[in-house]
Amino acid sequence: SVMPEGIPSFKTIEESQVKNLFQLWNAALASGDPKKVAQRYSKNAVLLPTVSDVPRTDAALIEDYFVAFLKKAPMGRIVESNIMIGKNWAQDAGIYEF
Repeated sequence: SVMPEGIPSFKTIEESQVKNLFQLWNAALASGDPKKVAQRYSKNAVLLPTVSDVPRTDAALIEDYFVAFLKKAPMGRIVESNIMIGKNWAQDAGIYEF
């Protein structure tokens, strides 16, 4: 496989766009639709859920987690955000709460 750094051309993303990804995820939560939330994750995502001790390693397992979680009507809030941007990738790591 090719790491993003090995791809000759790349698209840039602004920090504000990275921050907005959380808002898109939060809007998916507000929809109450587990499929919409699961679609916010990349195809190779691994979700380590906050209220489950089962790692979710594919789209079906991620969606399954949100079936139960969305019954709590969660809305997230970012407490701390640390954004890093590279060639063809971005990361927003930090702390959020519900």
